Amino acid sequence: MTDIPQNAQSTLEALNQWVLEVARLTRPDRIHWCDGSDTENEALIAAMQQDGTLIKLNEDTHPNSYLHRSHPDDVARVEHLTFVCTGNRDDAGPNNHWMAPDLARQQMKSLFEGSMEGRTMYVVPYCMGPIDSPLSRCGVEITDSPYVVANMRIMTRMGAPALARIERDGSFVKGLHSTGDLNPDRRFIMHFPEDLEIQSFGSGYGGNALLGKKCHALRIASHQARSEGWLAEHMLILGIENPKGEKHYIAAAFPSACGKTNLAMLIPPEGYVNEGWKITTIGDDICWMRPGADGRLYAINPEAGFFGVAPGTSEKSNPNALASLQRDAIFTNVAVTDDNQPWWEGLDKRVPATDWRGHAFDGAAGKPAAHPNSRFTVSARQCPSYSPMAEDPQGVPISAIVFGGRRASLVPLVFEARDWTHGVLVGAAMGSETTAAATGAVGVMRRDPMAMKPFCGYNFADYFGHWLSFDTDGAQLPKIFHVNWFRKGDGGDFLWPGFGDNMRVLEWMLKRVAGEVGSEETPIGHLPKIEDVNLAGVELTDEAREKLFGYDREGWQHEFASIGEYLDEYGPRMPVALKGEQKATAQALA
Repeated sequence: MTDIPQNAQSTLEALNQWVLEVARLTRPDRIHWCDGSDTENEALIAAMQQDGTLIKLNEDTHPNSYLHRSHPDDVARVEHLTFVCTGNRDDAGPNNHWMAPDLARQQMKSLFEGSMEGRTMYVVPYCMGPIDSPLSRCGVEITDSPYVVANMRIMTRMGAPALARIERDGSFVKGLHSTGDLNPDRRFIMHFPEDLEIQSFGSGYGGNALLGKKCHALRIASHQARSEGWLAEHMLILGIENPKGEKHYIAAAFPSACGKTNLAMLIPPEGYVNEGWKITTIGDDICWMRPGADGRLYAINPEAGFFGVAPGTSEKSNPNALASLQRDAIFTNVAVTDDNQPWWEGLDKRVPATDWRGHAFDGAAGKPAAHPNSRFTVSARQCPSYSPMAEDPQGVPISAIVFGGRRASLVPLVFEARDWTHGVLVGAAMGSETTAAATGAVGVMRRDPMAMKPFCGYNFADYFGHWLSFDTDGAQLPKIFHVNWFRKGDGGDFLWPGFGDNMRVLEWMLKRVAGEVGSEETPIGHLPKIEDVNLAGVELTDEAREKLFGYDREGWQHEFASIGEYLDEYGPRMPVALKGEQKATAQALA
C-alpha cells in the first residue's frame, strides 16, 4: 500500500485519519482522492471500458453513453440485508432491521479486512444539495468501485468544491463501500445514524453502493433532520406555473417505480400548454424541507442527477426523461439492439439483439430483455424541464404535499386531508403494491408510510411525531393530498389515463390551495366535485367516474380498522394524536 500523496490530502485531520484507518484495514494497492474533474472522469471511463465494466453504446445515437451489466444476483436494493444500528433497539423501530452497533462493526470489519487488495481505493467527497446551500449536507464515500465513482459524479456535487465545503464545515457523513466478491451471503448495508456513518459491503447496485443516495440522503439524513428540525423525504419536487405567471411547487411521495419520475417531468395536455401552463423539474426522488422565516416549508433536491427506472420510460409515458437520456448517460442492466443502442420493455416496438445479461435475446422464452429494475444515471441538467431553481441555495416554497401509492381498488383518484394531523395520518397509512425496485414478491399490498418504509433511519412512531411537530403557531404549512393513478375497473383495466393527464389533478389541488373551489366532505377527506376537475378531452366510463371520484364506505371501514392495527404495531411510542385521528375517522365511517 502506498502512502497518500501530500498534495492530495485534506486540510481536515479527521478526514485524513479516517482514510488512513480504512486503508490499513482494506489494504488497497493505491489511493486516489477524487477531484471530480473531466480529466479524472475520462480516465476512469477509459479504464472501465478496457476491463469490461462499461461497454460503449452507439456514439451516433447516444454519444458518450455506456452500458454496465451488474452481477445477476446484484440487481436491486436488499432490504432484508439493510440494517439500522442504534444503541437502543427501539430507536431503530420495528420498521427497520436492527443490529447492535458493536456487533455490526465487528462483522463489517471482518468483511472489509483486505477487501481492496489489488484494487484502487477511491476517496469521494460529495455534497448533497447545492454547494452553498445552508440546507445541504456533505459526505465522503470510500469505495473500490470506479463505476460508483462515475455515478456519484453524476448524482451528487462531487470533488474539489465538496471537499472545500467539508473542510469549512468540519463535519461529514462517513461512507465505506467495497464490492467485495459480490457474494449475496456476504452482503450487508449497515447504517450507524448516531455516528453519521454507513458501511456497505458485497454489492455494486446503485441503491446499495451509491451511498450518497438512499443511505445518506434518506436513512442518515432522516436522523439528522429529526435532531436539526427539518425533513428528509422520499419525494419528487415539481414546479407549476399557471397562465397568470404564478408559480407553485409541489412535493410528492411515491414508492419506487410508482411514477415519481414521470410526474416530476410531466408534460401537460395540449390544451394546458396552449393556455400557458408550464411544469418544471426540481427533483425526481429525494426532497429535504426546512421551515423558512415566513413559516412556509422550503425544499431542495439534494441530488444532482436521476437514477431512474428504465422499463416503461417511453415517448408516451415520459418524453422529458427520454430526451434526457440521449447523451452522457450510464445505463445499467438494459438490453441492447443490433446497432448497439440501449433498449428496454415499453420503449418501442424494436426487438433487441442481446438481453441484460449479454446473452442473445430469445423473445419466445418469455423473459424480459431488460431487467425489470434496470436503470439510467444522467445529470438533471439534461432534462428539458429542468429548473435552475434546483440550484437555489434557499430552496423553493412548497404549496402542497402529495402522497400516493399503487392501489388497484378502494382508493379514489385524489382527496385532500382535513388538516396537518389528518395529513400525517394519510401519509402514515399509505399503502402500495410492491414493484421490482426491491427484492421479493411483486404486487403485494404493504403499508409504506410516506414512501419511507425502506428508508427511514429511525422508529416510524418517532418519525410521525416529528412530522406532527411542524404544526406550530405561525406555521404556514402546505395542504396535504393523496392520489392514486392506478385504480382499476372490474375488468382489470386502469380507469385513469395517467401520465400528462395527471396535470388535471394538480390543477385541482392548486385551486384548493388558492381557495377557488369547494369539495365533497367525507370521513376520509375532501373529495373533488367532478365538475371542478378539468376533464376536457378525457373520456371516462360511468364505472370510472364512480370509482375515481367516489368512496366506498364499507371498504374504508375495513381499511381504517387495518390502519389502526398497523399503528398499534409501534406500541406506546405511537403519537396519541395520530391514534386519535384514526379512531375519529373510523367512528365517522361507522
